[in-house]
Amino acid sequence: MAPGEARGSDVVDDGSVGPGDLDAVAIATAMNRHRVAYVVIGAFAAIAQQAPIPATRDIDFTPEDSTDNLARLSDALVELDARIRTGVDDGGVPLAHDARSLRRADMWNLVCRYGEFDIAFRPAGFDTGYAALIGRAHRVVVEGVEILVADLDDVIRSKELAGRPKDLRVLPALYRYQANRRSP
Repeated sequence: MAPGEARGSDVVDDGSVGPGDLDAVAIATAMNRHRVAYVVIGAFAAIAQQAPIPATRDIDFTPEDSTDNLARLSDALVELDARIRTGVDDGGVPLAHDARSLRRADMWNLVCRYGEFDIAFRPAGFDTGYAALIGRAHRVVVEGVEILVADLDDVIRSKELAGRPKDLRVLPALYRYQANRRSP
């Protein structure tokens, strides 16, 4: 496997997925097609950098929050037929949106035919969101698609500060992986 490529087994690559499956590459492809400026955060960002943690059930995006970028994000969400994830209805509920309305929440939990994804404007530890993450982000290629991902140190910091049980479970593996990457 070439440096910067994620393990192919971590994402589902068929055109449509069932509940709990994820085709993150298809979601990122739609974002790229609409020229959305974003940084992927969370477990997917760590996995894309070869971190040995379990496959994730969603992909988390932190978009740049200018009006122009949010308009492009809105277009990508239309293409994806994104719906608000409720936990009650696997298909989600309709989401009416535009650039201005997307800015009204710090976090959107969404679902589309390719699986679950989140839009987090201010992830834990990064109050300025995209602006705080972009300077250290890395371009990786996953299944032939270029995706901008948060630096592993930033992923770890966000997981530490979020403190959710699912984040705390993967932190020991992320610490070991990061220490091994840094040692000669």
